[in-house]
Amino acid sequence: MARAQANGLELEYDTFGDPAAPPLVLVMGLGAQMITWEDDFCELLAGRGFFVVRYDNRDVGLSTWLDHLPPPDLAALAAGDPSSAPYTLSDMADDAVGLFDALGIDRAHVVGASMGGMIVQQLAIDHPDRLRSVTSIMSTTGDPSVGQAEPWALALLTRPPATTREQALADSVEGYRRLGSPGYPDDEAFLLAKAALHYDRARHPVGTLRHAAAVVASGDRTARLRDVRLPALVVHGDADPLINVSGGKATAEAIPGAELLVIPGMGHNLPRAVWPDLADAITRVATQ
Repeated sequence: MARAQANGLELEYDTFGDPAAPPLVLVMGLGAQMITWEDDFCELLAGRGFFVVRYDNRDVGLSTWLDHLPPPDLAALAAGDPSSAPYTLSDMADDAVGLFDALGIDRAHVVGASMGGMIVQQLAIDHPDRLRSVTSIMSTTGDPSVGQAEPWALALLTRPPATTREQALADSVEGYRRLGSPGYPDDEAFLLAKAALHYDRARHPVGTLRHAAAVVASGDRTARLRDVRLPALVVHGDADPLINVSGGKATAEAIPGAELLVIPGMGHNLPRAVWPDLADAITRVATQ
């Protein structure tokens, strides 16, 4: 893995495939490290003819942690006052453009999951000239009337961080299992190994809070998405308890000409069984 200077930060990234192939940049979600894009999925996309780049967003993984910034006032954010958010999704979209510049990428296909979907939507709004296509997975537009979480799912996401490794792994396994795909369940051993891999690589709960503040402070993108003129794919599971499928449907309705792919039985993760269909759809839209 390597680090790039981007937008005044250092972003950890790695790559798969031929650097001469069309670039495809993967953007992960709230508090999630780039390794949430599993190696085999990245290799699958590289095998479809892309130069695949994945990276840690600011405040997560091995990219710059912004701990000099004050913690957000989540109560004020919930009440509609965004002034305590240390940064916004536009800032995070600018990070991606800074990575493009550092890697000599003029225009890229971008694929984002969850908050990463929000970031790639913001990229399409703020930097359409730097994109070739946009794929938004299990995400939403920021319209508070769509994409709402089940109360229990939101409670899982907002519980206090664990104070021991053992409890952190147990919490992660529970979150993976309950938020994941009922149609494609993973076994506990796999989930525990995944939790350990992520915990041991990096753990930064306060960065996740700042990510959440950025989401809340950035508001509704619906009106601006209607001006996007890029090939676009929207993917969502019909069993997603964290971002209801209505968020994906609203995103596809907002972006002119966007293709909507709703995957039965998929929750808030990317199960291996759906990878071939997902790669097919990304490739199809990217080659329009």
